[in-house]
Amino acid sequence: MDELRWLDATAQAELVRRREVKPTELVDAALARIEQLNPGLNAVIATFDPRPGWATGPFAGVPFLLKDLAVEVAGTPFTEGSRWLADNVSRHDQELAVRYHRAGLSLVGKTNTCEFGLSPTVEPALFGATRNPWDPDRSTGGSSGGSAAAVAAGLVPMAHGNDAGGSIRYPAAWCGLFGLKPTRGRVPLGPEYGDLTGGICAEHALTRSVRDSAALLDAVSGPAPGDPYWAPPPRRPFREEAGADPGRLRIGICTRPRGGQYVDPAWAAAAIRAGELLEQLGHHVDEASPTGLDDPEYGPALGVLFRAFTGWVIGYWIRRTGRPPADGEIEPQTRAYWESARRVTATDYLLAVGTMQRICRRVATWFATYDAWLTPTLGGAAPLLGELLGTADNPLRGSRNAGRYLMFDGELANVTGNPAMSVPFGVDEHGLPIGVHVLGRFGDEATLFRLAAQIEEARSWAHLRPEGQI
Repeated sequence: MDELRWLDATAQAELVRRREVKPTELVDAALARIEQLNPGLNAVIATFDPRPGWATGPFAGVPFLLKDLAVEVAGTPFTEGSRWLADNVSRHDQELAVRYHRAGLSLVGKTNTCEFGLSPTVEPALFGATRNPWDPDRSTGGSSGGSAAAVAAGLVPMAHGNDAGGSIRYPAAWCGLFGLKPTRGRVPLGPEYGDLTGGICAEHALTRSVRDSAALLDAVSGPAPGDPYWAPPPRRPFREEAGADPGRLRIGICTRPRGGQYVDPAWAAAAIRAGELLEQLGHHVDEASPTGLDDPEYGPALGVLFRAFTGWVIGYWIRRTGRPPADGEIEPQTRAYWESARRVTATDYLLAVGTMQRICRRVATWFATYDAWLTPTLGGAAPLLGELLGTADNPLRGSRNAGRYLMFDGELANVTGNPAMSVPFGVDEHGLPIGVHVLGRFGDEATLFRLAAQIEEARSWAHLRPEGQI
């Protein structure tokens, strides 16, 4: 078990191809790690026997966990972190789950998430808090924190996540992982979903290595019939980009948030050092930020979109379950968001979408000059559990506190549909992970994979593990 624990998915799949390890041995080892380590993490909320089909695919036999949000597998629990849905079981497979299966992955369970993915921390009333493997008293971040904890602790080499405002990238940064949010439309959301609130949602995974993220995106990307968005097809497989020469790129860098919030010096310094590293690698780096972020209508429009998204979530589940949530079945923060959503009119929503489309055009113009935008992923190390959680008497407390950390416009990638990534970049004085964030040009995951692989080679993070903490 220990020999397999820290191998990435590509290495595990290679052992299967060489017949040095059987797929069943990989699965058994992963389930044994979950049984041993999960009680201290609370990252995995259900396990199940994987379906057969290990013989083919680039990740044949590799154990994999699904976040309990958006992606369904028939016959398995599907709660989206809510007591309202505690007994819900999926009746169909999402297209992404089908593609994971075709890639050879062994789907062995579900990971914890905050209620409907709406919180900046994974501490749902239904299952309880997921603990960060680097410090069990700290949050993993939300909403893919269960998956992040599982990968960071070595339960599985990679796990599913989704991202509507940083939910892959923020947990990746706080748990010392690589997290890529793909271009809008790169990975299908069907058959259950299509356009979610102007296309802000994206599906992918949290991984230990850049090559795993690239190869997995190769395996699952591409449009499904009827998709409302189609991403530009890649020029070649993404796996070939990890390690390819990116050429000389022009990169904008920013370490000071627009709102003037305090930034932990270790996180600001990491972004500066990353910029210096990229200059040493031959890139041009200067202080610059995408245009459009200073638009006075940007923040209010984001608020409208988020409230509308919450209204859609609750409305969707009312229609699917046939009843509204009873008292106590949804958390105070969710109920507060839902009540606020009822005040959003159709006019408000369409005006907000128009604002976002204007921002998209301005950002696209900026990317005619720059190839990437580099910032700290967050404003500081993972907070203590409870800090980002709403309460009955102060339901929006957690979201307000999140402003101390979520300050570098990570949601811009969701607004514009551009790909973005959080890349591990060392640890702070307390031994907690630090991440740097890179926003790329629309449809250009290739450049991000090349940059990330350059950083990975120069500043490898594979040896950074939370051993002894759990």
